[in-house]
Amino acid sequence: MTEIEQENTQQSDFPTELPILIEDNIFLYPFMIVPIFVHDEANIKAIHYAMENGEKIFITTSKSGSEESRSMGSFYHAGVIGNIMRKVSLPDGRVKLLFQGLARGRILEFRGENPLVGIIDILPARNGDPHRIEAILSVLKDNLKTLANFNQSFPADLLRTIEENQDPHRIIDLISSTIKLKKDQAYKIFVEEEAEERLLLLVDYIIEEIEALKLQREIKHKVHNKMEQINKEYFLKEQLKQIQKELGVDVQRDEEIEEYRKKLESIKENVSKEAYKEIKKQIDRLSRMHPDSSDANVLHNYVEWMLEIPFGKASTKKLSIKEVGKQLNSDHFSLEKPKERIVEYFAVRELLNQRGKNQKDSKGTILCFYGPPGVGKTSLANSIATALKRPLVRIALGGLEDVNELRGHRRTYVGAMPGRIVQGLIDAKEMNPVMVLDEIDKVGRSYRGDPTSVLLEILDPEQNSEFRDYYANFNIDLSQIIFIATANDVGSIPAPLRDRMEFIEVSSYTPQEKFEIAKKYLIPQELKKHGLLASEVSIQPTALKEIIEKYTREAGVRNLRRRISQIMRKSAKILLDEGESTKITLTPKLLPTFLDKIVFEIDEADKKDTVGVVNGLAWTSVGGDVLKIEALKIKGKGGLQLTGSLGDVMKESAKIALSVVKGLIDEGILQTPKAPHSQKMIEKIQKQNEVALEEIYNFYDLHLHVPEGATPKDGPSAGIAMASVIASILADLPIRQNVAMTGEVTLRGKVLAIGGLKEKLIAAHKAGVKKVLIPKKNFERDLKDIPKEVCDALEIIPVTQISEVFKEVLVTPKQIHSKGKK
Repeated sequence: MTEIEQENTQQSDFPTELPILIEDNIFLYPFMIVPIFVHDEANIKAIHYAMENGEKIFITTSKSGSEESRSMGSFYHAGVIGNIMRKVSLPDGRVKLLFQGLARGRILEFRGENPLVGIIDILPARNGDPHRIEAILSVLKDNLKTLANFNQSFPADLLRTIEENQDPHRIIDLISSTIKLKKDQAYKIFVEEEAEERLLLLVDYIIEEIEALKLQREIKHKVHNKMEQINKEYFLKEQLKQIQKELGVDVQRDEEIEEYRKKLESIKENVSKEAYKEIKKQIDRLSRMHPDSSDANVLHNYVEWMLEIPFGKASTKKLSIKEVGKQLNSDHFSLEKPKERIVEYFAVRELLNQRGKNQKDSKGTILCFYGPPGVGKTSLANSIATALKRPLVRIALGGLEDVNELRGHRRTYVGAMPGRIVQGLIDAKEMNPVMVLDEIDKVGRSYRGDPTSVLLEILDPEQNSEFRDYYANFNIDLSQIIFIATANDVGSIPAPLRDRMEFIEVSSYTPQEKFEIAKKYLIPQELKKHGLLASEVSIQPTALKEIIEKYTREAGVRNLRRRISQIMRKSAKILLDEGESTKITLTPKLLPTFLDKIVFEIDEADKKDTVGVVNGLAWTSVGGDVLKIEALKIKGKGGLQLTGSLGDVMKESAKIALSVVKGLIDEGILQTPKAPHSQKMIEKIQKQNEVALEEIYNFYDLHLHVPEGATPKDGPSAGIAMASVIASILADLPIRQNVAMTGEVTLRGKVLAIGGLKEKLIAAHKAGVKKVLIPKKNFERDLKDIPKEVCDALEIIPVTQISEVFKEVLVTPKQIHSKGKK
């Protein structure tokens, strides 16, 4: 034991039973007289126990510094044995002790839990070899002096006290209580019995503390120097500004460059390392250039453009397919299938959001709306942007030939600019807008490159996260953009580009759909646009139907809007001329005074059955049309002449139709009149051709013509109509004019499926046709897509063979005779 321990505590008294008090924050040492505040109930009970049994108590320290746990392993089993010199109960329930430490002790065993009582013994203290102790103490004192130099709060009298003391254990306890040690370090020194080991541990900890303080001083020194340098630069810059101001030099450019630097730093965390490095490099170059040089102007434009890109900015509106569906229904009448597919597309994105998955994992498709002009393709994209609360960017691709328009021009060119995609992001001010690529089927190709090759990268989810703009010279992430393409003719889009898109057809409107669209959307919108009230201008339903049927020729409603707009303009003029109290009601009789000449969209079907004229159905870029095909036989040798700007496929269809009809005549299925030539003429022809000429088709040349010869026509779907008109002219049988047809025919007389059925049936309905012949495959596959009003108005008959077509369309002699009797 130490000298003090021997004075204050008789070894013969120990081991003995003492109450145990657990302190949370501090380590106590034998020489200490300290006040202790206790509020823990278990500790207060231990104090009462001590006061009742000799006033001695054992104080140890908890390992975690928390009162919540008082298990046997939650505190150290070594501590200080001491006396309670004074105890005061405070008003707030706490107890204040004045504690005097006497000796180091340790717990041998526990005897009670409430209060905590244990058998306590004195912790031995062995000095060891005095020479070694003296040497280690010398090292310790040197390190303490070094520590005192670094630590300003080090007690000045501690070194003097140590010099005066000869007990190594007392010296160790004094130093341990003074310097900052962690609990486990303090306990390790406290519990050690050998003085030499305690000293060596203490020296190690002091050396660690000295190294830490050295590092702190070095860091403070560097920070201080840096602050001095910054202050120095600031004052020098301010002085330079004042000097430049006195000299009349413009400092605005320096301020502008500094503004660029600040803006770049503000977006640093949202910009890729490559982009940050490139923009910073160009700002640095700009700062070194003379402001009047040409390169400085190019760099100035570059920095301006790049800092306008909205890095890190994006719409945070939560995706909801209910809102998308509601907006689409609000803005568009009909178009059920396109609206359903759009909602499905966004349903996938919403599900991915809800389940916390990355949308890049879905490799989502790019939607492409295709159909005739004016049917609402771009309008659908507008509704999507409105529902998502995202900006809409429209990029017109019609006639685009230069690949650099999309990719961006390299900065070496005069007038170089970013590509349209990057400009679109700058205009949108967000990185996730809805971007409409309009007229993607009309992209051109020239010596400047092929823009479709850039579109392949832009629209590919695998690649567009690293789109390279030549002007920017770094990669830009386009994966957050919702791309929507529009097209009129899918066939004009290159195959690799088609492969990256999902096509949604937006087809023609029926007259009834146009009527509803005009009534619910177009008329209210045009009234508002022209500053008119519904009470001032009204259009009667009969007049509106006549506008649709006789003043417009289109699949969509764009021209219909123009006609309504024309009516509103004239109405506005009338109101100004005649006074605002005038009320205008547009009736069918007044239409000629408001609109120009009538344009018949489709000729009405003839009422009289005619030989050599058939109603074919055609698809055009502005919707369906009824195509009258005429045939004429002229004395000749079986030749075929075709007119009407027919394409190669349509010419082939005519030749196939002629061969099919010839085959039916040869088989006797189609009855024809006898040859009109005399026997002498027949013999002469037979001699010249050295073949038997018995059938009528060898005595006539056929001329097939499709009216409106200035309009190019092509496609195989007029096959059965051409076969019918050839059969009519050769068999001299009238064709029913209330029947229209469409279908491709093979050499064996089979009727094959065609496209554009909806537009064709709508055209037949408008022309007043009662019966329509279509291929059976189309009947089974596509009839569900046809509007109900069209299906109800037409008798649609499926056919598989050309003979079935002839039965429906050709009027036989018996039928003609029965009609005559009636």
